[in-house]
Amino acid sequence: MIGRDLLGVEELEKRIGYVFENKTLIERAITHRSFAADHNERLEFLGDSVLNCVVGHALYARDTHFTEGVLSRVRANLVCEKTLDEIATRIEINRFIRLGEGELKTGGATRPSIMADACEAVFGAVFLDAGFEAAQRVILSLYEPILAGNSMAPERLAKDAKTELQECLQGMHLSLPEYKVVSITGAAHKQLFCCSCRIEKFQIEETGQGKSRRAAEQEAAAKALLKVQTELKR
Repeated sequence: MIGRDLLGVEELEKRIGYVFENKTLIERAITHRSFAADHNERLEFLGDSVLNCVVGHALYARDTHFTEGVLSRVRANLVCEKTLDEIATRIEINRFIRLGEGELKTGGATRPSIMADACEAVFGAVFLDAGFEAAQRVILSLYEPILAGNSMAPERLAKDAKTELQECLQGMHLSLPEYKVVSITGAAHKQLFCCSCRIEKFQIEETGQGKSRRAAEQEAAAKALLKVQTELKR
C-alpha cells in the first residue's frame, strides 16, 4: 500500500467552517469510489445542484447590471472544475480524500477532477446535514475571495472558444461548426480525448486534445476561430 498521512475530518470541518451532526456524511464526502463502495458520487451530484443555485443567487444579488447571458457565463466559470480546484487547493482537500491504491499510483491525490468532485460532495453533505442555508453559508465563505476579487475579472466574464466561434459564424449566417471525437486513448481513469472542429464554408478542420471531450472541443474551436478570423482579414 502507498502510505499517506491523512488529516482527520475535524480539521476539514474547521477549514470549511461547519461541524457535522452526522459524521457519516462528511466521511462519505471524502471517500472516492476507488476506496469503498460507500463513496461520494451521489453527494457530488447533489452538491453540484446546490452550488449552482448558491452561486447564481450570489451573482444575481451582487451584480444587478448583468444580463442573463452574462450571469450564465460567469456562473459557469465559477462552478467549473478549475475554480473548484482553486478552492480545493486552498483548503488542501487532497489531505483528506480517501483513495484506492490504483488511483494513488496514477496521481489521483492531486487530480483536479477528483479534488473538484470532493468539494461538491462536501457541499452536498452539508446540505443533507443541515439544509440549504447552512450549505449556502459554507459555499459563500469559501467563494468569498473569488466573488470579492475576481467575479468581474476578464477570465470570469470571457466567453469560451466554442461560444465565440458559434456567434461568429451565426453573425455571418453560416452553419454551425461540426464537432467529432477523433480518438480516445489511455486507461479509463486517465483518458485523453482528441476532437475535431470542422467549418464547411472555409474548409477549416482543426483538432484539439484534452482530459475530457469538452476540453478537447474547446481547444479545437479556439484553433478554428483563429483561422476564421485570419480568413476574414484577407
